[in-house]
Amino acid sequence: MAAKAQFPADVGAEVAFAGRSNSGKSSAINAVTERKALARTSKTPGQTRLLNYFELEPGHRIVDLPGYGYASVRPEERKKWLPLLDALRERDSLRGLLLIVDARRGLREEDFALIDWAQPARRGVHVLLSKVDKLNQAERAAGLREASAALGSLASVQLFSAHAGLGVREAQNRMAELWGAATQGAKQQGAK
Repeated sequence: MAAKAQFPADVGAEVAFAGRSNSGKSSAINAVTERKALARTSKTPGQTRLLNYFELEPGHRIVDLPGYGYASVRPEERKKWLPLLDALRERDSLRGLLLIVDARRGLREEDFALIDWAQPARRGVHVLLSKVDKLNQAERAAGLREASAALGSLASVQLFSAHAGLGVREAQNRMAELWGAATQGAKQQGAK
């Protein structure tokens, strides 16, 4: 979406996918949704340039956010994203964030800024430590331990590899839980 007016109606439940450029976000989206080319993958970082909404089933959407970090995107184009991201954050239907972090790089300042943007007290945040197929068992364990300690209660975290299929089911379950929180919240509001 290039403008707030193009967003779908603010009903149902949405989970946003975000990550640094080249973190494996598009591959994660395709693996978690079990669709080979829902999000386009590329070796060139920064290919997602808009907020892309995908309705996976009635009332349940994901939002593919532009990558952040070192992507070669003009500053003027980045400035256009800010009002869209602010509008997304204000939506009642936004229930959570799946943050993709390259396990070889670890969590960085920008990742924590995005977690803060998601308002973790209001929404669930789950971190996928991606590309763990490129690490040995000891490196995976150490990366998970470090990320868990750094995140504390801000977010849950897991190991993930789109290419090896590691952690896909866990990520799917977490996304369903985030969507379900919307369903549960709607039921509770209806009961009042």
